[in-house]
This record gives sequence, C-alpha cells and structure tokens, in this order.
Amino acid sequence: MPATFRALRAHKTDAGIETRLESLTDADLMEGDVTVRVEASTLNFKDGLALTGRSPILRTFPLIPGIDFAGVVEASSNPGFAAGDRVVLNGWGVGETWHGGYAQRARVKGEWLVRLP
Repeated sequence: MPATFRALRAHKTDAGIETRLESLTDADLMEGDVTVRVEASTLNFKDGLALTGRSPILRTFPLIPGIDFAGVVEASSNPGFAAGDRVVLNGWGVGETWHGGYAQRARVKGEWLVRLP
C-alpha cells in the first residue's frame, strides 16, 4: 500500500462547509477491521446536500464524504474478508459520521461490507 492516498475532505468553517483535496495516510482513517482500495463511489442527492451544506448530513469534521463505495480489500483482520476480495458498502453512517467513499482508501467495519461475486 502506498504511504499516502488522496481524499476529498470536508471541513466546517465559519462560512459553511469547505472541501479540499488532500493527501492523507492510514493514520487519518477511522478505526475498523477492513481497509479497502476504493475504485468507485457515486455522487447522489444526499452527497450533494452534504457537500453544499444545504442539509446537516455531515455530522463529524473533518470528514471524507461519500455514502457508498466499491473496491478491493487491501488488508483485513476480519475473518470474513481477505485481501483481494471485491466489496461494496452503502449506509452505516458512512459519509455522515464515518469517513466515506470520496477517497482512494477507506477503513470500515467488516460487518458493513457486502462481498461481490
């Protein structure tokens, strides 16, 4: 795994929500037992509201938005997933209170993931 990865991160400022494309490390991710190399994430209505600040979707700052993602497991201490597994995630507070899919890497709880066939 590369030492750094790129992510869109939202910050709360006096003027509202400000997003920045930043270089992060695994230390910037939240606790979880599966690390995923994100290959895709959607831009949907809820993310649009979050990024514009028109609705209080984002509840933690700074936060990587994106309420869903699909990708490949890079590392796992969860017995249900191994490196190389293809997975998808939607929901579970991701992109609201937990770092989401607008990044090259995500770390989440394995029980949130669905393995793709």
